[in-house]
Amino acid sequence: MAALVTGGNRGIGLAIAREFQAAGEPVVITHRGSCPDELFGVACDVTDPAQVEEAFDEAEAELGPITTVVCNAGFTDDQLLLRMDETQFTRVLDTNLTGAYRVAKRGVRSMLRQHRGRLVFISSVVALRGEAGQANYAASKAGLIGMARSLARELGSRGITANVVAPGLISTDMTEGLSDARAQQIRDGIPLGRSGEPAEVAATVRWLASDEAGYITGAVVPVDGGAGMGY
Repeated sequence: MAALVTGGNRGIGLAIAREFQAAGEPVVITHRGSCPDELFGVACDVTDPAQVEEAFDEAEAELGPITTVVCNAGFTDDQLLLRMDETQFTRVLDTNLTGAYRVAKRGVRSMLRQHRGRLVFISSVVALRGEAGQANYAASKAGLIGMARSLARELGSRGITANVVAPGLISTDMTEGLSDARAQQIRDGIPLGRSGEPAEVAATVRWLASDEAGYITGAVVPVDGGAGMGY
C-alpha cells in the first residue's frame, strides 16, 4: 500500500512526500516538470483525466495499491473581481478543485478494493476567511471542504476517511512573491507571529493518513498559527 501526492515536486507537496518517505512508506509524487532524484515521480497534469488515469496505473504498477491520496496540486492567478476574466477564474478551479475531484475519484477505486483509504485535501485559510483578489482561489479551496465532507459521508462505511488541511502563510516559493510589507502585514494578523514551515503541514497530513487518525473524517485541520480562528 502506498501514498500518492499530487504536485509533490516542490513546496508543501514535496515536504509531504518526504514525510511519508522518512516514515518508510512507499510514496509517489505527480509533477508537470521535474522530480527530485530521491523520489519516485510520474508526470501528470490534473486537468487532464487521461493523464490522471495513466499516473495511477504507472504508480500502482511500481508500488502496488494506492491507499492514501493527498490532493495538493494547485496554483494562484490573483486579480480583483472586476478585472478577472472568466479564463482566470475557471483555470484555477479546474486545477485546484476539479483536478482534486479527478484524482480522488481515481484513487477511491483502489481504496474500495482494499477496504481502507485516506483522502487528504490541501485547502487554505483563505477558503475560510476570504482574501481580496483571490475570489477564484478562495472558491476553489472552499470547494475542497464541501467535497471532502460529502465524501466522508459517502465512503465512511467502506473504511475510507476524507479530511482537509488548511494551511495559512507557509514559507514556500508560492509565498516568496509577496512583498516584504505584505508578508509582514499577514504575519501581524497571526497569533503565533510567524510564517509556518512546509514540514509542519506535512506532519499533520502524515498523521491524518495514519491509523491513529482512523476515527477522524470530515475534519478541517488548520495549520495557520491561529490566523483562521473564528472562521
